[in-house]
Amino acid sequence: MKDQNYISWDTYFMGVALLSSKRSKDPNTKVGACIVNSAKRIIGIGYNGFPFGCSDDEFPWARDKGFLDSKYPYVVHAEPNAILNSTASLDGATLYVTLFPCHECAKLIIQSGIKEIVYMSDKYNGTESDMASKKMLAAAGVKTRMIDEVSLEIK
Repeated sequence: MKDQNYISWDTYFMGVALLSSKRSKDPNTKVGACIVNSAKRIIGIGYNGFPFGCSDDEFPWARDKGFLDSKYPYVVHAEPNAILNSTASLDGATLYVTLFPCHECAKLIIQSGIKEIVYMSDKYNGTESDMASKKMLAAAGVKTRMIDEVSLEIK
């Protein structure tokens, strides 16, 4: 008889996204993403950080300073990094991401052909960015669903 103590596909792929988030050097918000095709193959991963060539020792990580002295104009989110790192067509793919996508990421997700988003946290629920994101994703027919927090504990 086979072992019944194995993890689901959702837990597996969200675990990859969560592990990817651990590469982020952002001291406040670490986000990871994993894109999977219909054959359950990983075709892209990413995490939030600065663009290539922009030193994370020279660019700011602050949240509460003026625009140019904060991280906001410089950080590339996990979702676009996963899209840019993809190795195959994203048409019909599923995105596993540790934090619900902002409105800017939603546009890229829609344009890439991703059809489902599985997320773990929705901590910005109700913000204007979140409402715009959900409005666009719904209009474009991108399915979204939240799953329970995934642990990286390996037994």
